[in-house]
Amino acid sequence: MQPIMKATAMAVRAILTTMLLLGSVLMSAAYAQSANGSQYTMQEIVNAGHGFFGETSGGLAKVVERAFERYGLPNGYILGQEGSGAFIAGLTYGEGELHTKNVGQHSVFWQGPSLGLDWGGQGSRAMMLVYNLPSVPALYKRFGGVSGSAYVVAGVGMTVLTDEHVVVVPIRTGIGARLGLNVGYLKLTQQPTWNPF
Repeated sequence: MQPIMKATAMAVRAILTTMLLLGSVLMSAAYAQSANGSQYTMQEIVNAGHGFFGETSGGLAKVVERAFERYGLPNGYILGQEGSGAFIAGLTYGEGELHTKNVGQHSVFWQGPSLGLDWGGQGSRAMMLVYNLPSVPALYKRFGGVSGSAYVVAGVGMTVLTDEHVVVVPIRTGIGARLGLNVGYLKLTQQPTWNPF
């Protein structure tokens, strides 16, 4: 009787091990397929950010991880540069390139006003993660948010801007001194303009 029980236990272990391995392979394949369609994995975004920000991006992985925890996989990202300044009222201007897996790369410009307890100026490199973007023209509009609600790690900061459906998460690192809390929006456009409104 004991050899039968031993053989049964070994068979059950073999079946369970096979099921676990098969389950992990299927989950990995499903994750890779969803990320390879039109979305970017966290590693792809971190690699793009390290290439763009260079050695000053020590906190980039933690900030990107925070964005992925809250919003999932983006279907686009923007790499660019911006300058901003404020004394109660402020202005931001920037330019960059939208990267997507399914419709290529597109130039994008952004500008916007802000108002609040805010002063100083800064120049920064910016990576903007873009979520729920149905098409490139859907990016060219206003996105509002509270810039003082930034999540900051090791000199890399993240804010969240939204419209009805699309979410844009700017991640910035740069030089300058700017302090405060402000409310404003960024207007993303296809062509550069000095009009922030």
